Amino acid sequence: LEFSFPRRSDPAWTTMQTLQADLEERDLTINAMALDQDGELYCHPQALNDLHSRTLRPAGPEAMAADPLRIFRAARFYAQYPMFRPAPELLSAMQTCSRLSAFQTLAPLRVGREVLKALQAPRPSNFFQLLHQTHSLEHWLQELQDLADVPAGPAQYHAAPNALAHTLRVVDACSSNPSAEGGNTPGLVGWMALCHDLGKGRTPKKNWPRHINHERAGVEPARALARRLALSNTFLVAGARSAELHMLAGRYPELRPGTRVDLLMRLHAAKLVAPLFEVVRADRGEAHTQQALSDLKTILEVHLPPCDQGLGAQSGERLRTLRAQALATALSR
Repeated sequence: LEFSFPRRSDPAWTTMQTLQADLEERDLTINAMALDQDGELYCHPQALNDLHSRTLRPAGPEAMAADPLRIFRAARFYAQYPMFRPAPELLSAMQTCSRLSAFQTLAPLRVGREVLKALQAPRPSNFFQLLHQTHSLEHWLQELQDLADVPAGPAQYHAAPNALAHTLRVVDACSSNPSAEGGNTPGLVGWMALCHDLGKGRTPKKNWPRHINHERAGVEPARALARRLALSNTFLVAGARSAELHMLAGRYPELRPGTRVDLLMRLHAAKLVAPLFEVVRADRGEAHTQQALSDLKTILEVHLPPCDQGLGAQSGERLRTLRAQALATALSR
């Protein structure tokens, strides 16, 4: 590329100076590029070098402080473009700005949007790892920070060094299978993966490395995280269901017909059958989705006869019994 620079006496000099000042106020150098109306390219002095070396660098010393949401944006770029690497000055700026009151008072909707975008990136774990490295998980994503010093589980079941590392491995595994996305809700499966083990952060240290009943313990942290990020009720329910039911779904082949009916109907009501079983696949390496969907089809084909309708709770229990019987018959074939 060739660049021409006008003389100070040329009116274009003022335009160039204005553009240069604007570029230096951008978030990252690789974003600090602009074309004028004549097709002239203006760049931050380090933009092209950083593009070539694949470096994420703040556009200026105050770039992060100007809008602390840029902490999340920089981390999202790392998730979207995992071939890039954060420069030392980016790490320092993120760590410094994460302590600012302006960081803690960001609009929750803005933070939530960045998190959901990161969950749809090629490598979401980079987003959360960079935030953890720069102490930026605290406050907005405290439930994840709480997993960093907790063992993932007994060594014979978990190779990850801690529960956060295990969680991010599952998130990445879900991201690698976009066909399992949660219907028309982008980021839903990744969110469920992010929430599935939050209960481990509540396990008393004396019980480590085991996490007894972490499923139930994870429901409230999942809800709290969704509320803090101002996410929709769809995400609030999905995160809580993932935390509560992922272990049960992981044992799906062992479940009795009645237990399968209860599990599938709870998930079906929230349109979460396929998304939760995708989390199970990523978590345990076991694929139960097709069996679960086949069972659900069998269940939904069962209806109450007229004589059993309109009896309140008794009708509900009768329908459950009929569905369990139909499923047992189908499984025995």
